[in-house]
Amino acid sequence: MAHPLYKLLHEAADGRFPAADGQVRVVPPLHDGLECSYAFTGHAIVATALPTVDFHGDRPDGFGGSLAPGFLRRLAGPGGWIGVIDATLVTRGRGGAPALPAQTGLDDNDRVRHARSIRSDVRVYGDERGFVTLGTGLAGRRELSIEVPPNGQGRGWGRSLLSDALTLVPDGEPAFAAVSPGNARSLRAFLAAGFTPIGSEVLIRPNRRPRSTNPPAGA
Repeated sequence: MAHPLYKLLHEAADGRFPAADGQVRVVPPLHDGLECSYAFTGHAIVATALPTVDFHGDRPDGFGGSLAPGFLRRLAGPGGWIGVIDATLVTRGRGGAPALPAQTGLDDNDRVRHARSIRSDVRVYGDERGFVTLGTGLAGRRELSIEVPPNGQGRGWGRSLLSDALTLVPDGEPAFAAVSPGNARSLRAFLAAGFTPIGSEVLIRPNRRPRSTNPPAGA
């Protein structure tokens, strides 16, 4: 059964968004112990294992409060990991003959390792312009990311690499990306390749057990 956020993301890809009512909707956590806070315009989704009554103690709202640092720390717990807040972008696959070959030997690359830590079934494609990761990400959606070498920046390689990457996605099916708003070069490349912003998101790997303040025995 699809995660509730999967349906909302695909509806947003079609231009159908939740009501901008300021509300926060609580849904079950994601795969592999991950949780998230997701913001549409005026409406938020929080995927968490926290009980609703406990969660509402912090009174987040759908107008940005669900991404406030204090709330995210409350959600993650004292020992939890909080990812960066990314803009969610989406476009449609183009299908046809794949324009990028599969790549191997990149298992130690930081971007590939990060993709595999938060996504499943991650595959890597690319050429001299850089590489693309494609896998199953947040709520089960199809997700991609790219990396372009320094000598390709400012030469349109990111945009052309993304255009070719969309041949790896069946024609008409949504392809999502999470891009840091501060990474302006990457954001411009995605927008130029036809991606559209639909919201913002942050992934969380919670650890809500309090940190011990007692020294270990024998210390």
